[in-house]
Amino acid sequence: MQTISTQPAPLSTDAVVVREAIARARTGLVDREVVAEVVALCAVAGEHVLVIGAPGTAKSEAVRRTADQFGGRYFEYLLGRFTEPSEIFGPVDLRRLREGFVEFETAGMLPEAEVAFLDEVFLGSTAVLNTLLGILNERVFRRGSTLVTCPLRVCVGAANSLPDDPALAAFADRFLAHVFVNPVPDARLDELLEVGWAASSRPSERAGSLLPTLDRLSRAADGCDLQGVRGPLAAAIRQLRQAGVPLSDRRVVRSQRLVAAAAAMDGRTTATADDLWVLPLIAPTPHTQASAREVLSDLLARGRNGSLVYAAEEFARGERARAARLVDAGSRLLDEVGTGPLTHDDRLRIEATLREIDAGFVLADAPQALRDTRGLLVAAIQR
Repeated sequence: MQTISTQPAPLSTDAVVVREAIARARTGLVDREVVAEVVALCAVAGEHVLVIGAPGTAKSEAVRRTADQFGGRYFEYLLGRFTEPSEIFGPVDLRRLREGFVEFETAGMLPEAEVAFLDEVFLGSTAVLNTLLGILNERVFRRGSTLVTCPLRVCVGAANSLPDDPALAAFADRFLAHVFVNPVPDARLDELLEVGWAASSRPSERAGSLLPTLDRLSRAADGCDLQGVRGPLAAAIRQLRQAGVPLSDRRVVRSQRLVAAAAAMDGRTTATADDLWVLPLIAPTPHTQASAREVLSDLLARGRNGSLVYAAEEFARGERARAARLVDAGSRLLDEVGTGPLTHDDRLRIEATLREIDAGFVLADAPQALRDTRGLLVAAIQR
């Protein structure tokens, strides 16, 4: 499988570092890999992500694990109808108030966070959401005499469902990427039960803050060459709008940031049609995301990403993305089982991966990397 690449080595190295961090974040989660990867994509793009799903579907756990890998200053809050702005943005500075100035103490609060998670985000009051808009859009907190430039890389909002209120729908539009989470499918229930029983509260291992790495990737995304992909991107947007997918001009323009971030996280400084798999993410509802996949199926089938293998497969639905994910899964499985005797569970996992490869690909037509990985898996199970 060939990759178009003009990047200097450090960019490729940073992409690998983030890839490994995402892998650690998703360890112990079942069918929530896409959430972790999209949060990382948006952190590099400098955009925000909305995660929608029923209660008990591990939305919060996936976000927390990913944020833990990022490091830096983290803010989390569960919003309610009676949440006061001071609970999110900080209380009034009483000392300054006695001097006649209305200022706010923001230490440890959202205005000074680098990664934020707001659960039940649509339950916030008008005062909370209006103030939040300034932080999301401009990275600036303004209240009274207080003016704070916010270091926020990404804000994740979570809710059980999309709002019907038009005002709240407009607020939801500020989150560029939308991820919809369903209960774990029946085919993976055995895995869910096993992982859930073995789960512990210990944090995932992390070596220092990942934020400098994310910042370098963000700068690479800012400088990404999009010239060759703007024509296909514009054509795709026209197709989506003609199919009834509502996309504001703001979402259309900012979709380029996801495309550029996807290229950077694949270790490249030039975006290609391979990166347009991100487009269904900007469709606002499950129905319109399904429409986007259908309308753009031929274009999206080219998509793949070496760092975001699960997200690329989910939204591209193509063989290249599936092959990349299976190569990643097979390689990690080989690392985990090592070179010693296999346990019964190891054999079952290898057999399951081999079945998926053989069911999805004609071996003679499969990418070389996937054929190599399959060969190593076969050799492992025969030892």
